[in-house]
Amino acid sequence: MTHADTSGRLPDAFLRPGSSSFVDFLAGHAPDLLPGRRDVGGAGAPADGLAPHATTIVALSFGTDDGGRGVIMAGDRRATAGNLIASREMEKVFAADAYSVVGIAGSAGVAIELVRLFQLELEHYEKIEGSLLSLDGKANRLSTMIRGNLPLALQGLAVVPLFAGYDLDRGYGRLFSYDVTGGRYEEHDHHTVGSGSVFARGALKKLWRPGLDADAAVGVAVEALYDAADDDSATGGPDPVRQIWPVVTVVTADGVRRVADDELAATVARIVDERGAAHRAAHGDRPAGGPRTGYQGGAHA
Repeated sequence: MTHADTSGRLPDAFLRPGSSSFVDFLAGHAPDLLPGRRDVGGAGAPADGLAPHATTIVALSFGTDDGGRGVIMAGDRRATAGNLIASREMEKVFAADAYSVVGIAGSAGVAIELVRLFQLELEHYEKIEGSLLSLDGKANRLSTMIRGNLPLALQGLAVVPLFAGYDLDRGYGRLFSYDVTGGRYEEHDHHTVGSGSVFARGALKKLWRPGLDADAAVGVAVEALYDAADDDSATGGPDPVRQIWPVVTVVTADGVRRVADDELAATVARIVDERGAAHRAAHGDRPAGGPRTGYQGGAHA
């Protein structure tokens, strides 16, 4: 008969010298706690795709060599479950540590769990090594974690994050995208992920330019999300009635800063005024479209 240890001491695994990676420690001590090792019942993806999904994330670089160069990451607030809105206030952009951010797209529950584990991974490394992990090291650690989630991804619970941070060694911001197998790709200038990414990317191609200052770059990010929400039903636009605004973060040599809601409200108001003025200039005070007749393809009301 075995007896539980009531001495109050930590198990030997917690005291044994080893890797500075918390994920490696967890894989050896309690692998069932890793997101990719979770048992989803063996039945495959949830029926009708009703697991909440997160969309859309945009990221872009800004600044100059003289004034400092950083990155901005922004995400809308809508999560969907099939054709239903599961949440209007979900946050999809998180500070990974003092100098990096990660945005999630894909299965919301698994993605948030993976982000929390990634945050803990970076904090654990800093405590063990006494220094910050390099930006390339952070990007590689996230790649390994995504690869570990591949069994769930094959069952329909995929996570495809976007990672950005300020490289303290190089002195500028950098962007990284991933695929479901953990493939890591450095992006330049700007990038998007999520169901509305094709529309947001088109907006970024038109609006982004070298040398943007931080305020102008925030405006570009919000406009890209606005365009994505205009054409993708899974992406939520700014909601002035409920006072729900995108999550926008700025990363520079000073660290991660979340843009305040009152700043975003002013940016959204400016964008709406400009687009409203352009619409009135083109169409006067009448609606853009009149009554339609005849069969309209396969559209559903």
